[in-house]
Amino acid sequence: MISVRLTKRMHAGEVETNVELVRRLVSAQFPEWADLTIMAVPSSGTVNALYRLGPSMVARLPRTAWAGDSFGRQARWLPVIATSVSVQVPVPLAGGAPAFGYPYAWAVYSWLPGDPAIAGSAPDEPAMARDLARFVSALRRVDTADAPPQRRGDLRERWDGPVRAALAELRADIDIAAAEAAWDEALAARAWPGPPRWVHGDLMPANLLTAGGRLTAVIDWEAAGVGDPAVDLAVAWNTLGPEGRTVFRRSLEIDEETWTRGRGWALCTGLVALPYYRETNPELAANAKFRIAQVLAG
Repeated sequence: MISVRLTKRMHAGEVETNVELVRRLVSAQFPEWADLTIMAVPSSGTVNALYRLGPSMVARLPRTAWAGDSFGRQARWLPVIATSVSVQVPVPLAGGAPAFGYPYAWAVYSWLPGDPAIAGSAPDEPAMARDLARFVSALRRVDTADAPPQRRGDLRERWDGPVRAALAELRADIDIAAAEAAWDEALAARAWPGPPRWVHGDLMPANLLTAGGRLTAVIDWEAAGVGDPAVDLAVAWNTLGPEGRTVFRRSLEIDEETWTRGRGWALCTGLVALPYYRETNPELAANAKFRIAQVLAG
């Protein structure tokens, strides 16, 4: 997996981690892995710092309290999801405890090979769009009994305030009138009338692993749960261009209201991310610009 190295902390109160800390945590809590090599993984991820543990595992250490203790719910649900989707998902292997001054629960997962998708650059975008549609469709069919809610929250209740604040900061960067109109349209769309469905919640290019331009794995399930299936449609704007977006929508047979809410999720996450990560996470800021431009292009 290839990504970029961040040089600045992204969040207030972010906890610094390093290879030596991970070595101490692993040696104390999982002595059977004490002799494995440990390497920091350059990543644009905003929630966890990643460390390769031997050839086949990765340790994920939350940067802040945002992540909470998500290992338990992922250990419960990822094996269920894995049996229903056609791509690989991480295998939860072990949950670690705070120690040595590190304040959060951490975890070890299987390492999945592949290259992160690059927005708008798939060698065969229609094929990639069909891969994504198959994944989203299969995920929606996973049994929702006792499943947790997705962690993005409600588009209207949680995100209208942050979006309006971000718009005020971006007047020199984007067409504010067009962005406000697109946002208002998303808020006016009818709420999802059906039962909650499983969603990944963060289908960004960095979480989509590929080989030969085709989708092979989906990682980073921190936000996953059940809710409005429109949440996962944001991938149509943050990863795909116009041709792929058309194929993706046709493959899923999405109604107009759901598509509009999905467009709103893409716009929302782009607007909020751009001013927040502009200086500290260039890769994520670049994707925020990409998805905003895709939304405003129609």
